[in-house]
Amino acid sequence: MTLVEYHINSFMRRNPFGVDICCRKGSRSPLQELYNPIQLELSNTAILHQMRRDQVTDTCRANSAMSRKRRVLTPNDLKHLVVDEDHELIYCYVPKVACTNWKRLMMVLSGRGKYSDPMEIPANEAHVSANLKTLNQYSIPEINHRLKSYMKFLFVREPFERLVSAYRNKFTQKYNTSFHKRYGTKIIRRQRKNATQEALRKGDDVKFEEFVAYLIDPHTQREEPFNEHWQTVYSLCHPCHIHYDLVGKYETLEEDSNYVLRLAGVSGYLKFPTYAKSTRTTDEMTTEFFQNISAEHQTQLYEVYKLDFLMFNYSVPNYLKLD
Repeated sequence: MTLVEYHINSFMRRNPFGVDICCRKGSRSPLQELYNPIQLELSNTAILHQMRRDQVTDTCRANSAMSRKRRVLTPNDLKHLVVDEDHELIYCYVPKVACTNWKRLMMVLSGRGKYSDPMEIPANEAHVSANLKTLNQYSIPEINHRLKSYMKFLFVREPFERLVSAYRNKFTQKYNTSFHKRYGTKIIRRQRKNATQEALRKGDDVKFEEFVAYLIDPHTQREEPFNEHWQTVYSLCHPCHIHYDLVGKYETLEEDSNYVLRLAGVSGYLKFPTYAKSTRTTDEMTTEFFQNISAEHQTQLYEVYKLDFLMFNYSVPNYLKLD
């Protein structure tokens, strides 16, 4: 038996749904397409995603004390899971991981013809909660049914690159005054000695070092949950409690996104929007931001995001000087 044949057999054995997934509207569901692909040329992609699923499962098991602190999910835990009834999809959105474009796609998919081109949907409209249905809006039996029979997916990104992207977007752009007032003033008050009255009032010049100090401050974590833009993926999407069928990556965004659309049976008319953002946060940029962070603070910050690194198979960055 070849290695590929072994992986395919292993993959089919681990299919939790068997071959009898109930077909919807006379067609195959995304779960059937994923776990029992008709076209075997998809098998390499299927194996890749099986390996990503296994990585999540293994990390949850190895870190069970840390990852399963709360065993019962509340409706509030499910507010990031967007539901598309027509195509039987559940998408957990993670800010700073192409979530605007994925919300646009979900509006097209679940809009029943109201939208056709995702890029014609303004970004601010994609973030209006009333435009998408989330799992916390259903009854408990309805939630359980959808978690069991819909294809669940999320997209992840190298944790520190995502963090720098969130910092750049929320604290270095002049238009983000709500973040400056809500978080910037608090960070400056706590982390900056001899802050000017203007800085305390505006909160619009937070340094990255101050942002990191705020994140690792035990007082911050006791006070309230992190904002969703810098919250860990495992706290936003609960992958140790919810079995995700697909883990897409920002690094292979287009390929993984179009695979989801193919499984949903819509790739004939819908593609993931492609455009190169010149302002995108890169690995080189992230390296620069971390140069001024002490080894002690880097170590403490890594501990905060450690599960995301392990769960989604991101190695410890070369630029880190861990204690």
